Amino acid sequence: QVQLVESGGGLVQPGGSLTLSCVASGFTFGDYAMTWYRQAPGKARELVGDITNNGRFTTYSDSVKGRFTISRDNAKNTLYLEMSDLKPEDTAVYICQGSSGWGQGTQVTVSS
Repeated sequence: QVQLVESGGGLVQPGGSLTLSCVASGFTFGDYAMTWYRQAPGKARELVGDITNNGRFTTYSDSVKGRFTISRDNAKNTLYLEMSDLKPEDTAVYICQGSSGWGQGTQVTVSS
């Protein structure tokens, strides 16, 4: 079955950087576009951005554009989210999605 496992979350100071990973299994990773979402406490799930199956094209929400970068390594079945210039409002559970599956998420907390 489809499995997506995120990692790399943690506590970071404002202005800091963090890279999240999402390892996929149970489907042909390179055939699917992948998406990162986030959900802050008490708020609706928000689209962060996505990447085409071959990694050539990405899109981002306005709130993260210029600060976050989505990439993938199809040989490793892994999706990445590089985050820089982090702000307290980036605090959320970050979740990857692809094929018919959703990950459990990894917590990112931006605080001094």
